Amino acid sequence: MKTICIYFEIHQIIHLKRYRFFDIGTDHYYYDDYENERSITDIANRSYMPALNAIGEMIEQHGDYFKVAFSLSGTGIEQLEMHAPQVLAKLQELAKTGCVEFLAEPYSHGLSALANEASFERDVKKQMVKMKEYFGQEPKVLRNSSLIYSDDIGGQAAAMGFKGMLTEGAKHVLGWKSPHYVYNCAIAPNLKLLLRDVTLSDDISLRFNNS
Repeated sequence: MKTICIYFEIHQIIHLKRYRFFDIGTDHYYYDDYENERSITDIANRSYMPALNAIGEMIEQHGDYFKVAFSLSGTGIEQLEMHAPQVLAKLQELAKTGCVEFLAEPYSHGLSALANEASFERDVKKQMVKMKEYFGQEPKVLRNSSLIYSDDIGGQAAAMGFKGMLTEGAKHVLGWKSPHYVYNCAIAPNLKLLLRDVTLSDDISLRFNNS
């Protein structure tokens, strides 16, 4: 029997309101609070809660044979705290089963890994504080924004103490290699690279969107 590693990403953008030319210098509040609440409430009711309830049922049915991982951005957590705390409560409930792992990622879901090592490290550590606060876990695996990876980023992840890192399993990157194996970072061999199967992920996404 093949083992499939499933992980879910929870991230919500912060919507900006329409800002007109004549608002410059007079209005310094840039956020669309209505749209932020509407969008997170909608996706929590339509997607997050049904999916988390289904995962909970599968854990009850299969125990240790069914495990999943979650990656939550800091901005996503902020939106959940304000408008959909029931999602965080359900994740905490799932965390207590011992069948759920929480991953590290940049708090802002930004691209600091490509520009500044110090900013990237601060962003990741800020998100890890939230993981410890809510779920009592210190992440051992890093998921960079959009699964961006290079050996330099992998080396920094290893230096930060991570044991593994998720990255993209795209064919134009792998060439003849398969995404169904665990690889090592070239400059930090102790860091394991876990590759996303693009074909399988796209198929699952399509099925969920059409359901």
